[in-house]
Amino acid sequence: MIKVSEKAKQKVIALMTEEGYDSGTDYVRVGVKSGGCSGLSYELKFDKAVEETDKLFEDNQVRIIVDKKSFLYLVGTTLEYSGGLNGKGFVFNNPNAQRTCGCGESFSL
Repeated sequence: MIKVSEKAKQKVIALMTEEGYDSGTDYVRVGVKSGGCSGLSYELKFDKAVEETDKLFEDNQVRIIVDKKSFLYLVGTTLEYSGGLNGKGFVFNNPNAQRTCGCGESFSL
């Protein structure tokens, strides 16, 4: 399961609307790919379709899809949004990450 904080929900819905997606029928695709300072980095984008091997979740009125491989790395993760002085953007609080880089965009297990 992937959880979504209230601030992240508000930002996701605003961005989806801005980019022509419908938060009631479309999805936030969350994934993991090789790369970044610590070896793995997060991906976040919008999608209109669910693939056969995707895992589907809904939390806080946000519909999330995760590919099968990425799901193993993301179990228990909370998607948050930070709008502080140090920059703003989505933040992944991942209990599976043993090490993260300073920017918070990559991790290792």
